[in-house]
Amino acid sequence: MSNDNVIDMNERGGNGFNRSFIKLGIIIVVIIAILGLIFANLFVVKEGEYKVIRQFGEVVRIVEEPGLTYKIPFIQSVTTLPKYQMTYDVSEAEINTRDKKRMLIDNYAVWRIENPKDMISNARTVVNAETRMEEFIYSVVRTELGKLNYDEIINDEKSSRGSLNDIVTEKVNELLEKDKYGIVVTDVRIKRTDLPEENEQSVYTRMISERESTAQEYLSRGDADKNKIEAETDRDVKEMLAKAKAEAEKIRAEGEAEAAKIYNQSFSKDPEFYSLYRTLESYKKTIDGETIIVLPSDSPYARLLMGYTD
Repeated sequence: MSNDNVIDMNERGGNGFNRSFIKLGIIIVVIIAILGLIFANLFVVKEGEYKVIRQFGEVVRIVEEPGLTYKIPFIQSVTTLPKYQMTYDVSEAEINTRDKKRMLIDNYAVWRIENPKDMISNARTVVNAETRMEEFIYSVVRTELGKLNYDEIINDEKSSRGSLNDIVTEKVNELLEKDKYGIVVTDVRIKRTDLPEENEQSVYTRMISERESTAQEYLSRGDADKNKIEAETDRDVKEMLAKAKAEAEKIRAEGEAEAAKIYNQSFSKDPEFYSLYRTLESYKKTIDGETIIVLPSDSPYARLLMGYTD
């Protein structure tokens, strides 16, 4: 009997097992590749950002809400745009005021992307959007400051800067909206105003002169107020002294009258004492250390001086 018709079952079973194992390995590799491809095209949208999905260079979808999303492999790509507010330093520029003064203005702007699709369509990039925004800011600032005099811009007491910032912000947004750049300026502020170097000294000299003039005006007003106060005080003092003197004279007259009344009442009770008192009072006025009196020895005046009372 021929051996050609004999089948080795051990050999056949081994080859079948190997083929099954290879197929299983291929399936696992394919599954892993598919899962890897899926995970590679999933991405997370974070708070404060836009995800822009492009297909062959064209924007097909913009994702704004935070979370997990996807893109089609190989034919779509993802870029990120900021959703939060950003600050942009506008380049320093020279402007002319209404009174023909040259000034250097330094601004900054706070802005954000409001419509990513419009921004990409018309500005293409964030850098281009900032460039267009800067051009509009410079144009509006130059126009608005050109309506003001130099002193109104730099002088804190006369400054219109508060309302000027609001006006510039509003007008820049109008220009951005008109051209559909998809961005909004929250605020435009003037950081610094300077003079060109060749004009600084003349302006400083004029400012010093104005300040000295103002100081002199204050001093003159102070001197005038001082003289006025002194005149009013002198008048009040004179009135008070006159009133006090009149009051004193009145009191003195009343006292003398009262004293005379008391003297009369007292002296009327003893006329002899009154005579003696009047005599003694006359001595005080007629006799001093150099007085010489010649009197008869028997006169009452001499007797009193010598101490005789009988």
